[in-house]
Amino acid sequence: MFVAMNRFRVNKGQEEAFEAVWRNRDSQLSELEGFKTFHLLKGPEAENGETVLYASHTIWETKDNFIAWTKSEQFRNAHKNAGTSKGLYAGPPQFEGFESVVGD
Repeated sequence: MFVAMNRFRVNKGQEEAFEAVWRNRDSQLSELEGFKTFHLLKGPEAENGETVLYASHTIWETKDNFIAWTKSEQFRNAHKNAGTSKGLYAGPPQFEGFESVVGD
């Protein structure tokens, strides 16, 4: 199993707009081999009160399945409008990838 996460620091007051981008996206993840599930998670507000933490979270059968997604037409389609939401974020997303070492 491979878990791919992107952490987003969303500017305070932009939470609804950020969530709408994700709700209204044309996700084609289910078309990809090895894709299992997707979640958008909302975390805590930063101590300075300026941002709210979010994480997108996909689970894949293998790391190779995830890498294939990043090279796919579906990936390019999913990210083609990424630059239009710049005012929502306090900096770029932070990617984190994890391979399962123990699990049931």
